[in-house]
Amino acid sequence: MPDDEAIATMTDLLTPELLLRPKRNAPAGGWRRLLYQATGGIVHPGESPEEMHRRRLIGLARTPVAGGHHRVAVLSLKGGVGKTTTAVGLGAMLSSVRGDRVIALDANPDRGTLSDRVRLETPATVRDLLTELLTMDKPRYADVRAFTSQSASSRLEFLASSRDPAVSEAFSADDYRTVATLLEYFYSICITDCGTGLLHSAMSATLELAHQIVLVTIPSVAAARSAGATLDWLEAHGHAQLARSATVVLSGVRRESSSTVDTDALRVHFGERCRTVISIPFDPHMEEDSEVELDQLNPATYEAYLTLAATVGAAFPQQRRPLGEHEQPATPSPSELFHPSALNNEVIHPSKTVVAD
Repeated sequence: MPDDEAIATMTDLLTPELLLRPKRNAPAGGWRRLLYQATGGIVHPGESPEEMHRRRLIGLARTPVAGGHHRVAVLSLKGGVGKTTTAVGLGAMLSSVRGDRVIALDANPDRGTLSDRVRLETPATVRDLLTELLTMDKPRYADVRAFTSQSASSRLEFLASSRDPAVSEAFSADDYRTVATLLEYFYSICITDCGTGLLHSAMSATLELAHQIVLVTIPSVAAARSAGATLDWLEAHGHAQLARSATVVLSGVRRESSSTVDTDALRVHFGERCRTVISIPFDPHMEEDSEVELDQLNPATYEAYLTLAATVGAAFPQQRRPLGEHEQPATPSPSELFHPSALNNEVIHPSKTVVAD
């Protein structure tokens, strides 16, 4: 008579994959769907190549996050190129196709506009969160959620910067590290909308902690040179890996014009320096600079943001690199890091933080 262990092993063989017949997804549209519906599902012509491609993109965007948390910095040295729009579109797409929590953090040292892209549920800002951390013993998700606003359509959460430029200038590297480490315990992905300067304090911490960057530019000579200068600066200041693994977005923030800029030449140039280049076409809905509703996007724009989300997601398993000689092997737990006494003793310091770029 088989023992209990043998019975358990035999029972484990009765998997859903063995017992259930494979389910085939109904065609999403076109003549395939019409034929499928007309025959009551008896005739299944299969998914189109476009549908299969989209399914692959969604699968990549849903890639599990290695280490439980992943930081994406969205940056541009030049304003007006669609940096915040790209950050919101990327965050909304990731949040809508995944089941975990995604947050967009405004790290602009000036008055950021990230909060303009969502119906605010609270006037609280990242500065308010930092202040309240002094009174929190063991922060919970509900404590952090009181300081964020959430898109009803995509579930993307937003942590806004101060609307007072005089206050937001005080957002330092240590402030960013504190907030970023707190968010790590409650969110799988943090999309950081950076300012346009590489030398301000918060940017140094953003780059130190980022697992990957999305560099946004537009098809113009000045913007392209600015993006190239950003890569040069990263390579010269200890962030060569971030530069090589970057995703460059050619943003279509302007309507079609008679520009003579060779976008193919831009693709080749940045494609040789970075991981990939993605073009996002102009879309009237994104031009509104208000809350982003993914179902209001043109099909080509939706596909472009899905491609961007898939490209970012494809890097999730490769986020960790060997620690440098000045890096620490672990991050304190929330109760250790955010206890009031720990904050008062200034335990949060650059040398205390895991740097993974």
